[in-house]
Amino acid sequence: MADSPTSSKTNSLIHRPTTTRGGWHAAIFIIFVEFGERFAYQGMASNLLIYLTHVMNVSDTKAVKDVNTWVGVSALFPLLGAFIADSYLGRFKTILISSLIYLLGTILLSISAINHHKMMFFLAIYVASIGDGGHKPCVQTFAADQFDEDTMEEREKKSSFFNWWYMGVVAGSTIPVFLIPYLQQNGWWAMGFGLLAGVLGIALAVFLLGIKRYRKEGPYGSPFTRLAQVFVAATRKWRVNDTEMNHQEPPHIHSQKFISLLHTHEYRFLDKAMMIDEVDATSKTIDPWRLCSVTQVEEVKLILRLIPIWLSCIIFTVVQAQGHTYFVKQADTLDRSIGANFLVPPAVIQGLVGIIILIAVPIYDKVFMPLARKFTGHPTGITVLQRIGIGQFLSILTMVVAALVEAKRVGVAIDHDLLDNPKVMVPMRIWWLLPQYIITGVSDAFAIVGLQELLYDQMPEGMRSMGAALYISIIGVGNFASIAIIDIVVGITLRVGKPWLGNNINKAHLDYFYWVLALLSALSFCAYLWLAKIYEYKKVDVVETNNQLSLSEYNHNNYRV
Repeated sequence: MADSPTSSKTNSLIHRPTTTRGGWHAAIFIIFVEFGERFAYQGMASNLLIYLTHVMNVSDTKAVKDVNTWVGVSALFPLLGAFIADSYLGRFKTILISSLIYLLGTILLSISAINHHKMMFFLAIYVASIGDGGHKPCVQTFAADQFDEDTMEEREKKSSFFNWWYMGVVAGSTIPVFLIPYLQQNGWWAMGFGLLAGVLGIALAVFLLGIKRYRKEGPYGSPFTRLAQVFVAATRKWRVNDTEMNHQEPPHIHSQKFISLLHTHEYRFLDKAMMIDEVDATSKTIDPWRLCSVTQVEEVKLILRLIPIWLSCIIFTVVQAQGHTYFVKQADTLDRSIGANFLVPPAVIQGLVGIIILIAVPIYDKVFMPLARKFTGHPTGITVLQRIGIGQFLSILTMVVAALVEAKRVGVAIDHDLLDNPKVMVPMRIWWLLPQYIITGVSDAFAIVGLQELLYDQMPEGMRSMGAALYISIIGVGNFASIAIIDIVVGITLRVGKPWLGNNINKAHLDYFYWVLALLSALSFCAYLWLAKIYEYKKVDVVETNNQLSLSEYNHNNYRV
């Protein structure tokens, strides 16, 4: 057979440059900018429903949809931001530019609140969404990149990092929930939104202080091109049999480490892309649209394995979406007084989720993981898929408890003849909502952190920003799915009688809606269990070169008949 084709490109092996920068000293500065982003986002999201219904005079159902739409769009923009970061700017530059755009959005928001200017308000929150779209997929990945994966010690530090990183995120999300709604409840809307801009500006300044400590990597090139090449090459060689040779390009860099993905047997139709036919064997150079490396093919397989897991978690995020919509609306109808003079803002109870996570994550990291490690022998105690599964199970319980509490609330409203007076306070304490928020917080600590780690670790290294974007996008899809479920429920119930989700929450049968979500969560959990059971984790090999190999030597060692 003719000599194997060669190429000067090294896109099959991911180059990881060695450097003394990075580590926890760099990650700390990055956590600050994430804290600022979370503070600004949650400061907007936590009281958005109240602002729309009380200040903008939007109906309940329309306000819920507006909030879900904004959260959904905000969670889908990161897909674009991740593409820009991975393909063109790199993560550091994308974080910097997007943070400035985000800052502009919060400034416009505070200006719009002075005169309650509706058009400027929506412009401001969507400008902030654009900035958030570049920020969210890059910051966590950029921080995780500060740790090496070459030793077990560094890998354990990185696993622990995801727990403590999420604590920083939660802290940034919890503080504004207690502070901003209280300011705004007293009519200081502009001051509340202005505080968001101030915190974000300070966080950005702290981020820039660590600029010399960061381990930075440039853009890897368009990830979609590499994926498309595999499908095109496999399609062009669908008739090639498996007796041909596998292909992998040689490295051309001195004294460096590379990550190579090992061949797996799933999605065998894609293996055609790395088979050498007569056209490839007689060619002097490699056509990337005809011949791909083992690693490149395995990158596509990684993504195909993750897609079903991603889909099975959508209902989980639908449940989470209720925390800043209908849960808040329930709180708005209950007795929120503490003493004679203090009234708890309805959005404040969302902060309980953050408090629970701040308690649960350290317990998970310092108590549960070491204890579970003794029984399982697994470095993190349980696998990341098991962690996500526990969170999904708890989300079912969240909806069951929420349905029971809502039935109790409506019963109290009936007893006091308040069914036709939804704006009158129901004589039932707001603390009845604590159980559903507590379970939501614990499920978050399991499932959300697990999803972050899974989509970082199992994505191809050159697409880790896209992995973070996929985690965020599932929140957006969950919010859009929530809108769709609301529309379906309203449409069906309107045909058979009165709609469940009307403007009068006392007659809305919100508890029935919660039971529907509980059923959907149970079905989704069953699907997830099956998918997790058959999931195959990424298999990698570290290739270390101390000197440059000749093409003939490398080909002799890496091609086989």
